Order: sequence, then C-alpha cells, then structure tokens
Amino acid sequence: MRKAVYVAVCTIALAVSGCSKENSSDSSNVKVVNTDYPEEVYWGDTHLHTDNSVDAFGFGNRLDAEAALRFASGEEVTATKGAKAKLDRPLDFLVIADHSDAIGATKAIYEAPRIALLGNKLLLRWHDMMHESEDGSLRVTAELIDGAATGSLPESMTDPEAQKERTSDLWKAHGKIVERYNKPGKFTAFMGFEYTSMPQGDNIHRVVMYRDGTDKTNRTLPFGALTSQDPERLWAYMAAYEKDTGGKVLAIPHNSNVSNGRMFAMNKYDGSPIDAAYIKTRALREPLVEVTQIKGDSEAHPFLSPNDEFANYGIEGWDECNLSCTRDMAEESYGGSYAREALKRGLELTLAFGANPFKFGMIGSTDSHTSLATADEDNFFGKHTGNEANVKDRALSPQNLGSREGRFGWHYLSSGYAAVWATSNTREAIFDAMMRREVYATTGPRMKVRFFGGFDFNKDDLDNLVKTGYAKGVPMGGDLTARNMETGSAKSPNFLISALMDPESAALDRIQVIKGWVDAGGKSHEKIYNVSWSHPDNRSLGADGKLTKVGNSVDLTKGTWNNDIGAPQLVTWWQDPDFDAKQHAFYYVRVLEIPTPTWPVYDALKFGLILPDEVIKIQQERAYTSPIWFTPARPKRATIS
Repeated sequence: MRKAVYVAVCTIALAVSGCSKENSSDSSNVKVVNTDYPEEVYWGDTHLHTDNSVDAFGFGNRLDAEAALRFASGEEVTATKGAKAKLDRPLDFLVIADHSDAIGATKAIYEAPRIALLGNKLLLRWHDMMHESEDGSLRVTAELIDGAATGSLPESMTDPEAQKERTSDLWKAHGKIVERYNKPGKFTAFMGFEYTSMPQGDNIHRVVMYRDGTDKTNRTLPFGALTSQDPERLWAYMAAYEKDTGGKVLAIPHNSNVSNGRMFAMNKYDGSPIDAAYIKTRALREPLVEVTQIKGDSEAHPFLSPNDEFANYGIEGWDECNLSCTRDMAEESYGGSYAREALKRGLELTLAFGANPFKFGMIGSTDSHTSLATADEDNFFGKHTGNEANVKDRALSPQNLGSREGRFGWHYLSSGYAAVWATSNTREAIFDAMMRREVYATTGPRMKVRFFGGFDFNKDDLDNLVKTGYAKGVPMGGDLTARNMETGSAKSPNFLISALMDPESAALDRIQVIKGWVDAGGKSHEKIYNVSWSHPDNRSLGADGKLTKVGNSVDLTKGTWNNDIGAPQLVTWWQDPDFDAKQHAFYYVRVLEIPTPTWPVYDALKFGLILPDEVIKIQQERAYTSPIWFTPARPKRATIS
C-alpha cells in the first residue's frame, strides 16, 4: 500500500520537483553529476550525538559513530536497549555533532581499568557509579552537566593542554570513520561537532559543520565552550580554520526556545550593544538556524504571535524555564528565543545598521543522543537510551533534563529533519546550498516544498514551476530588491509555491505565507496569509483571514487517520496584496499536514497505556521554508546647493 501511494504521489509531482531516489544498499561507486540547478531535495540530520558525547554515554548510549552512520544510511542496527532499529527510508546525509567539551570523557572513564583511577577520587567514584547501575550513569551525567555550568569540573577534563592529545587522537579516529561512510552521490557524511555554551543554563548551543574532508579537519580540533562561552570566540575559531586550511565551515544555532532570550538578543554575550562588526560576522558564520527538534519547536510562540492559531506547536513543557530549568523564562525573553521574532528583529537592525545578523534559513534536526537519527512518530527512539522504543513508560516518566519536575517524556517531539535543495548529494553541493539558505525544516515528514519569489511570475508559470522559478526569480533563501521590481512586470512581489505530501505520512491541510515587515518608524509587524488548501470548495476564508479548519479524522484507538480530508499536493501562485516598496520585508512558507497521532499514542497502543488528558495526542506536523527577503531602494541623499 505504501509503495502504491508513493508511486501515485511521485506521478503528480514530476512537473514540480521529481521524486527522491531511494538510497541503495549497493556499495558500488556512483558517478556524481551536478545538475544546472537544484532538481532534488536531500534529507538529513545535522545534529546527532553518539557515545562520544559526554552526556550521551552517561545516559547509557553504547552506539558509536559507525553505528550512527550505518543506521542513517539505511542499515539495521541494535539499539542500546536491545531493540532492532531501521529507517523505512535512509537519509541522504548526516552530521555527527558530539559535544566538543570533554569529548569521549565518560566513555574513557568507564572503560579505564579501575586501578588507573585510584589517584583521583572523583573519577574513581564516577567510574564505579557508571558500572554499578543505569541510575548511577544518569547521576554522573547530571554531575558533569552541573560541573560544566558552574566551572567545577576536574582540571584533567577542562585543561586545554591536558585534553589536546586525547582529543586529537579521538578526532582523527572519528574522521577515518566519517570518510569511510562518505560516498559522494549516494550518502554524504560530514565532519562536525557541537559547541555547547550554556551560561546560567541558557541554551546558546551551535552545531559546527565542515565542508571539508580530513585532509583539512585533521589540522584543527573542536572548539569548546569550556574555552569560551562567547559565540564570538567560536566565530574567530571558524575564521582561523578557514584562513589556515582554505576550508569552509558554518555554525547552526539550535534550541533558541530554551535560550531565555539570549540566542537572538539585541546585545552581545558580554551585554554590550550589537555593532556593525558583530552583525557582519554573525551573518557570515550562521546562515541557518535549527527551528525544530526533539527539545521543542522554535518557530513561533503565541505570546509573540497572538493571531497565529498554529504558533503553539512543540512549546508545551519548554517555554516556562531555560534548558536546565535553573531560571524561569519571563515573557519579555520570548522575543530573543523564537525564529520569527528574530527575523523581524533582523529587519529592524537592517534599518539601523544596513545589515542583518538574523538573515538565516531554517532547518530541522533531531538532537538525538541515541546515535539513531529518527524523526517518525511510529519509529521514535527518544532523546536518550532511557527513552528508546522498547521502554514501556517513557512517555509518562519524568525526564532528567532540567533540575526540577515538570518535563515528562511526552514533552519531547519526534522532530525533525533538514531538507536541502542541492545540485548533487555531495559535501560541496549540500554545504553550498546551506550557505545560500536553499533549505527548509520539517518536523519529520518528508514533504517536498518549493518556494520562488519574483516580480515577473504569472499563473501559467505553475506548469513549469521549477525551471521558471530559477529563470525568472529567486528560490527560498534568496533576495529580492527594488532593482528586481524595476525590471519586472509587477509592482508587488509574486510567488510560486508547491508542496507535495510525504507518501509515508499524511495529506496536506494548507499552505501559508508568513510575512514580516518593518514600518517607517522602525517597528516590525507580521501577517499570515492562507494561500492554498485542501478541498477549496468546502472551506473558505473569514473576514479575519482565518481558514475553515480541515477537520480531524484521527482514530486514537487505532493510531490511524483518513487522508481523504487533505490534499496530496498543493500548488499556487500568490501575490502580496499589502506590499509597500519602501519597506524591508521577508516571506516564508509554512505547510501543514492534516491532524495525525503523536508518538505517545503509538506507545499507548503498543504497551496498553492510558494517557492522561494533558498528554498531546494529536498534532499537525509541518514544514518551514527559509525566507525570501525584499530590500527597498535606498532613499536618495539630499543635495546641498
């Protein structure tokens, strides 16, 4: 049945995007041919942790980088808790992003002969605790996280020189594994790490991702937050790497939702005001933001977007306190914690400085600490090994992330993936697509989304949407300017948009365009336009622009739904009816599926559980594209006679 649906959906999609190839298990070489423009979307995870992450091993993960790469490329592996794990569809690329601080430390302590640790009481105690029980491992991890936050870790774990040799050996060994699994044209494995800055428990983490192979990455070591928690120091490290090696590297902020307003703050790490140099450097080093993952969704919040009926996705359990739950999050901090508001702040800063530090594309990834890159509701392996698929009470159990009660297993999302429109499945093509922001995020489903903007499109262009989109406009992540308007036939930007359902997931409810702009007084605004939806004859827009709901066909007793209420594909031409050529603006697309069950529902059916009323059982999964920006003409300077 799934194959039949896949074939049917691919047939109607050929005009707009083509259909993803399945990754073959054949290990033969694939001839790589770069297309003239991106014809294929590639699916991946840029944020996965293995047993080399100090917390992941402490949580109990015993799967290494090789297991992670085997799983992502389509092989079956045995998870730490013994369950067999395999993706229905392989991924196209993977970034293993183990924490750079004390990388491999808990694994090394666990595997060390006990006699070798007799001279260090703390390390000996941790060794014994990890060997005694799973609960002991969790306590060790909690102590390590607290120690990192308070600066009280042992010197042997924090001293850069003491760590350098061990980290170098581990980094090079990891690189050999990554190179072995990197197969251009078939599966792309990237070198990377996570920079885990968390001042006072506020999450300002970044994933760092290299374009290069080990011939260049072996000439550096991962940069840690124990060296500096200031992201500007990370950017300096990145600049030095590029200068010294001729390579390329980018950083991807994540979990801004638990940053307590610090991820997109209007000041620097030290509290001083943002300046032009900061803006230029951040825009260069951070072209993307991870807006959806297992620890919540960071696209929007109801407090910031009260007119957005869909702004509450993935915020339950995450918007009351920061990552470690050591500080409450006040409402005034939300503005620096969510991507849409950051995009609006970016426009305000553009007026003030002529440049935008928050001009980013949007992706999703997992942040799984199990070595398993899963984002499907019915194949969810949790944040850590205590939440793997064969753990009966995982949905209802209190979680160890945060120092107080209030977060339970069901608060974790089965999210998300990064979708990249690239000219081939290679490091170079995928990295370059990320740098130009031709990417989008999904909460898991592999729906195909295209988004082009210009001043010269018409409805007939939908018949050849992709080729025309590139020929007459710009794709997601691109820029429109007053010059484009002058040479185009329209006085308002118009857009070609298509969305194709994931044949393994749910049909589509609607396409929305989210617009942000800044007025002459420097204040930013937003508006949501419903531009295409399923069963248009039976649904209508109200005077407030809200669309009649699609309905709910979910059967919680079976974990099923009826795709008949949705559409397999939505394609539309849309023109901004409220355009002002004097205003800076951005536009991005949000695509919603029809309602479907969440992963706790599948657990309840599998284990015979009764879920409390507060557990979210039904949701509308979604995609977020990177924006397209409009920049008005600069005002003419007055002449002095």
